[in-house]
Amino acid sequence: MTDLPGIVITGASGRMGQMLIRTVLESDRARLVGALERLGHEWVGRDIGEAMGGARVGAMVSDDPLELFARAQAVIDFTAPEATVEYAALAAQARAVHVIGTTGFSESHLTKIAAAAHHSTVVRAGNMSLGVNLLMQLTKKVAAALDEDYDIEVIEAHHNRKVDAPSGTAVMLGEAAAEGRGVRLDDVSDRARDGITGARKRGDIGFSVIRGGDIVGEHDVLFAGAGERIVLRHVASDRSVFARGALRAALWGQDKGPGQYDMVDVLGL
Repeated sequence: MTDLPGIVITGASGRMGQMLIRTVLESDRARLVGALERLGHEWVGRDIGEAMGGARVGAMVSDDPLELFARAQAVIDFTAPEATVEYAALAAQARAVHVIGTTGFSESHLTKIAAAAHHSTVVRAGNMSLGVNLLMQLTKKVAAALDEDYDIEVIEAHHNRKVDAPSGTAVMLGEAAAEGRGVRLDDVSDRARDGITGARKRGDIGFSVIRGGDIVGEHDVLFAGAGERIVLRHVASDRSVFARGALRAALWGQDKGPGQYDMVDVLGL
């Protein structure tokens, strides 16, 4: 058992953190080294199984990331940008694979993650599911096949507690569409519509955001032309699809050299 890759999960008490913990515990290909929570959190010092309302599993909740990372081969991290940047530096110091599902990064955050990737394996993706990554490839191909007579709109829906918009997945899909058309997303992105905005600009890639209830994640890429529409769609009904993808990324990264990778690399798409 001890020769299996050891995994640390950050943000242990969150919904995604708990799903990741359960996924690792159920796997026969990895072992749970421990779970990380912020300083002062009520779970710190407890067995993670008991903290989650179940039986003891022999892995503790800690507030010391470096100590945990030093005992692990991979860190799976779905937290917040500032925390993820800190963990990236510590994972690089520990030479642990850092799987990042966090979204909402600024350019300065990404620069720091890129610096960490000079010393460790970083797998970063706005979405870890197989289906979404297939949708990205389809989006790129359809965008390449259709000219600017077809307006592109990325429409996403998530639960009412999601703090960033548009979602990281929506941005990935927008980037895939822009790549298909041979343009930079920053040059054609249309994210703010309110009031008298005027007619839609030809060639823009628009984003529409829905927040409500307990929606896990829904993404549509709409290609709207005169007389017809093409809609590519992915619906996630269970967070376990993201957790399984993240664990797959952590295992895939075990024999990879330093650098930044994404789920397209992991899945060989």
